[in-house]
Amino acid sequence: MANFVILTAGGVGSRMSNEIPKQFINVNDKPIIVYTLEAFQRHPGIDGIVVSCLQGWEPILGAYAREFGITKLKAIVPGGETGQQSIYNALSKIREFGKDDDFVIIHDGNRAFVSQEIISNALGVAEAKGDAVACIPCVEVIAKRDAKDPDTSKVTIDRDSLERTQTPHVFHLGDILELHEWAKKNGVETAAAPELLTLRGRAIHFSPGDETNFKITTQSDLKMFKALLAAKGAKNE
Repeated sequence: MANFVILTAGGVGSRMSNEIPKQFINVNDKPIIVYTLEAFQRHPGIDGIVVSCLQGWEPILGAYAREFGITKLKAIVPGGETGQQSIYNALSKIREFGKDDDFVIIHDGNRAFVSQEIISNALGVAEAKGDAVACIPCVEVIAKRDAKDPDTSKVTIDRDSLERTQTPHVFHLGDILELHEWAKKNGVETAAAPELLTLRGRAIHFSPGDETNFKITTQSDLKMFKALLAAKGAKNE
């Protein structure tokens, strides 16, 4: 049984207010997407990587993979109009060489600080329970926006009953393909994998995530990523 990774890198990065898509922004002379690729390249349990890439940027990503020694990269496929479509494009590519019982690890290409422990834990939960979704506890009070007055709330939700999902998401290839085929037949177009599970009446199995495993989508996120890299570099000196 093999373990394949899908990295989504199809976003244009509008919230970053930058001409370069967020996943290709250089930090310390290395694009953000390469940091993510390197995390899975290092992990001994990963057999191959497929990236669903923003159309037009595929040759650039291929050149970066060669420059930084990403030997586990098996394919680059064009991203779709939605994240769901981008993942389906990559799943279709893995179907060409993967088997139904192989695991697929779906991860946001701009969650560049994913740790080896998070990857291992997600694989371990999936091996034991069939699937895994990285999550972290909700520590803030959650207020539900009022339908009539959206600037107010009359309802709060018990935070102890909530989990915030991250990636990686891990599924058997056959299972996640079935979920996506069901979504296409039923007009579901923008759902993430955990949503597809619940829409099908199936349970999400939690694996431990981490606050540092955040998506780099804004300038504030980028500053935090740079700070974490600096702290990591200082620790390793």
